[in-house]
Amino acid sequence: MFMVDLYPASILRNSSIPSPMYFSFAQSRKLVLDPPECDEHFAITSSNSLQAFPHRNNVNGIRNPFGYQPWRENRTFQAMFDTLEADIVVMQETKIQRKDLRDDMVLVPGWDVYFSLPKYKKGYSGVAIYTRSSKCCPIRAEEGITGILCPPNSSTRFRDLTADQQIGGYPTPGQLSDSVDEQTLDSEGRCVILEFPAFVLIGVYSPATRDKTRVEFRQAYIDAIDIRVRNLVAMGKQVFLCGDLNIIRSELDTAGLAERLRKQAMTLDDFFSTPSRRFFDHLVFGGCVIGERDEGREQPVLWDLCRAFHPARAGMYTCWETRKNARPGNFGSRIDYVLCSPGIKDWFIDSNIQEGLLGSDHCPVYATVDDTVTLHGNKIRIEDIMNPEGMFKDGVRQREWSPKDLLPTSAKLIPEFDRRQSIRDMFFKKATPSSKTIPKPAPTDGQKKPSSVGATSGKPNNGKPQTGSTVSMSQSSSQTTAPAAVTGTASSPQKPLPLKRHAESSTSTSRPQKKGKVALNKESSMNSGFSQSSLKGFFKPKTPTPTANPTSNADGTADTPTTPNKPSAPSPSERSPRPGQPGIAPIKENDTQKNPVEESPKPESSSTEKVLDPIESKESWSKLLGKRVVPKCEHGDDCQMLVTKKAGVNCGRSFFMCARPLGPSGDKEVGTPFRCRTFIWSSDWSGRQ
Repeated sequence: MFMVDLYPASILRNSSIPSPMYFSFAQSRKLVLDPPECDEHFAITSSNSLQAFPHRNNVNGIRNPFGYQPWRENRTFQAMFDTLEADIVVMQETKIQRKDLRDDMVLVPGWDVYFSLPKYKKGYSGVAIYTRSSKCCPIRAEEGITGILCPPNSSTRFRDLTADQQIGGYPTPGQLSDSVDEQTLDSEGRCVILEFPAFVLIGVYSPATRDKTRVEFRQAYIDAIDIRVRNLVAMGKQVFLCGDLNIIRSELDTAGLAERLRKQAMTLDDFFSTPSRRFFDHLVFGGCVIGERDEGREQPVLWDLCRAFHPARAGMYTCWETRKNARPGNFGSRIDYVLCSPGIKDWFIDSNIQEGLLGSDHCPVYATVDDTVTLHGNKIRIEDIMNPEGMFKDGVRQREWSPKDLLPTSAKLIPEFDRRQSIRDMFFKKATPSSKTIPKPAPTDGQKKPSSVGATSGKPNNGKPQTGSTVSMSQSSSQTTAPAAVTGTASSPQKPLPLKRHAESSTSTSRPQKKGKVALNKESSMNSGFSQSSLKGFFKPKTPTPTANPTSNADGTADTPTTPNKPSAPSPSERSPRPGQPGIAPIKENDTQKNPVEESPKPESSSTEKVLDPIESKESWSKLLGKRVVPKCEHGDDCQMLVTKKAGVNCGRSFFMCARPLGPSGDKEVGTPFRCRTFIWSSDWSGRQ
């Protein structure tokens, strides 16, 4: 069985992902899906399946793929693909640039990868296709939909390569409008194309209409997709198109369409006559084209595989609005597709969505291909036509994949990753012995040490310097530095080596002094001044800590510690008066430093001090910093607080509303378990705990 699964790249990790697709071969076995557990795995197939899985990320992109189950346990792309049992993984909206590529993204053991990255915008768009080298190997690869880009390290455009090196089907002069040039169309990293002997795989991320400034670009891009697909089919090649097209095909593919049309004052015909939907209805079989078909689009060329297997299924949505939490109520749209040309439609035995897979605002879409297909009237194993000629025969591998099979656009040939291995190999692969002589390891305590280091064997050397010991030590210093140093100092004290011993001893003696100094500083900091350990301590009266009485001598004078060889600092009474001052200046009461001998500490409590009531203080602070009580909705649940972002007089205002998801109606409901009508402005709510 050959399986193709399209998933918006949210997991590559949304992680929030756009749309993925995967293929899988299995011996007469169909994809097993368990809806209650489909959030635990994408698909289950037999071990020898070939599976292509495109995945689209709308939130976190490929840089944060492992924040969700079941990928957070084994945080590697290899483990993710093995769990998917996928052999081709296509992801859209990876949101990275070339400088963001990491080893774990590119150097996935057993996998090759092809990227299309945005040229100018950061954290925007992006498409990636991973292929399992043991199952499938493309024969050609390109970046971009128009062929205007150049292969790496080449100034020749894809469309100008020789016939045996290009995929073909490029737009001819006059087919594309002049509103947007081809270089601009392919500058946002929206398409990767791989050619296998069986078909041409196009992984695409179509632009959405976010504002009026993008309408022209969007229309030009979907026209380029239509032209490229039709040209490839006209050449006799089979095409598999997958990705996030950002297009709703029919009324079955979106929720709340009637209400939407009412608000926009549109009819159903007007809705499906928009340029993007009209393009899609021309492209696929069964499309409802309003009016006459366009010139050059007289015939459809692709099958919508999900609708082919589920023609009347309602609620088969692949995308939900995250801000409204519309996924639990299944208020969404179907905008992610797996499409194929008529020549390979009969190869597929199943196609569906995996709406239970969480982690993104999109869900995967898959299609399953049988392990044996009919090509030109002959039964053939799918592996034979998913690899270069001679690699497989009758489903049996004839030669192993090698780096020579890498195509110029492979990310593994990027200079930063070329001829490198995964960092894990540095720890798990054994080092090969070199041709040089391996030095002998240093003897252990239980082994007999060589005679050249006899100074350490316990025998007296009569004070004679042993030059042999020094020579032996210098030769093996790279392996046994510490033992050699000890040997040298014991046998030849007049050598420079004893200096190292003195340096070490001086260093060792200085360490306790540093520790003692740090301890002294800590002790002094604890004894001097006050430390505020809590907010309440800020309001307590500052009572100086009584200092220890100095030891008195027999004559009644205080004994202060002095440091030897250092003159002691004169006391205030011994200081000479400044010029113009009669005698000694008295010490003021607000001086920052007071003489602990002359002044006695104040008592901790006095009749003039105000006694703070801790209960009263707690109540006053609770009124100021107390937790605000969240209002309840009609269901009796805590409301959620949101901020108005819509432009207008209320922009920036906070409000409370029901935290439950929208229901199937897409609006607030009464008497249902979905979102109720509770709405309270935050400024109108003053409840506190």
